Amino acid sequence: MWIIAPLLCGLIFGAGLLISGMVQPTKVFGFLDIFGAWDPSLAVVMAAALAVSVPGFMLANRHSRPWFTGQYFLPGKSGIDLPLVAGTALFGIGWGLVGLCPGPALESLAILSPGIIVFVVAMAAGMIAHDAWQQARLTAHRDRMLASATDG
Repeated sequence: MWIIAPLLCGLIFGAGLLISGMVQPTKVFGFLDIFGAWDPSLAVVMAAALAVSVPGFMLANRHSRPWFTGQYFLPGKSGIDLPLVAGTALFGIGWGLVGLCPGPALESLAILSPGIIVFVVAMAAGMIAHDAWQQARLTAHRDRMLASATDG
């Protein structure tokens, strides 16, 4: 039963991307071309996502436990810090240059375009590098905490 919920969510997400045309980089470029031939359809997709997710989060907050798993996995922090700003800027640069973000990129793998394949491989490499960097930061922080505990 636990595998059905993410499967259905992924199918709905993928179908939504495909039907809305968001797997086409030209849709993203049209949305970002504010002073040219602006295409507001991406804003409509985002508004529809908010219209579904906001009530969903409000409903989830009423329950102490999710329906299909043992616990909620909610964000632990809500502040704006340098990693958030830097990550947002890098995401925006990549999105603006290529016209793809992770969901549409993965869905576009089905067409086996060499450019899409290179993009997804580079995206995966960036994710792996990020995980390694985060692990190194956590290890360094733990080592500093242990060193200060033994010194004090």
